[in-house]
Amino acid sequence: MSGRTAPGRALPEDRVLLTAAQRTSTTVLLAEAAERRGLTTAVLGGPETVERLAGRPVHWYGGPLAAAGLAAPLGLALLEPEDDWLARLPEEFTRRRIELTTLAEAWTLRHPAFVKPPADKSIPPAVYPDGSRLPRTGERIGPDTPVLVSDPVTFAAEYRLFVRDGEVLTGSRYARFGRLDPAPLTDAATAFARRLLDAVGDTLPSAVALDVGPLADPYDPAEHWAVVEANLPWFAHCYAADPERVLDVVLRAAGPAAELAEADRRFVRTTG
Repeated sequence: MSGRTAPGRALPEDRVLLTAAQRTSTTVLLAEAAERRGLTTAVLGGPETVERLAGRPVHWYGGPLAAAGLAAPLGLALLEPEDDWLARLPEEFTRRRIELTTLAEAWTLRHPAFVKPPADKSIPPAVYPDGSRLPRTGERIGPDTPVLVSDPVTFAAEYRLFVRDGEVLTGSRYARFGRLDPAPLTDAATAFARRLLDAVGDTLPSAVALDVGPLADPYDPAEHWAVVEANLPWFAHCYAADPERVLDVVLRAAGPAAELAEADRRFVRTTG
């Protein structure tokens, strides 16, 4: 019997995976995996959904904007890497210069740079010819908006690995030369991620989605791996990864604050 509840029906007193209303392939896969292990699944339909779930152990899969209104009433602890994590990495793992700054500072750029917010998509991640091409202000951004500015590089392939307690549980390739192209995870991607985690694992939350890949350099035939970024598991596509193991990471990364480990407290997303 499915754990999904009909509209208006009271949710049972058990653990719940709450997903955003937007139906994606990952949402469907995670909901199916949750139901197989006996979790109730629910779709965010509005304030009435939050009211029905209040007081129950809830986990979240969906975007940061919706999550901001759910965290307090549902007692959620949403884990995310620190904004400057990528900028603090040794260059042996990034293979490029990366700086955490503000949008106002990025407006002054006079050279091409890859610019993105640390976690969300409030500014389209892209290589901008200079700072004048960046968005100015809007509903979700302003001069103080944090952004990561890095040297432009080309990744020959990009892999997403879902990590819990420093262990790679699953993952897959998701792109080749910037174009969507899911495929199984490779030993080389896993080996690089493990080397990175051994070196800097305690600087990440206990559950994280880690993107890595080999750089494409026409002047250097050797394969050099680098970190693309660290992502929110509760807002990351699983592509060709095992949804059961992805769910294991999501449940840890976005769940009841009462179950939060002490080491993860500094990684809880501020939603106020």
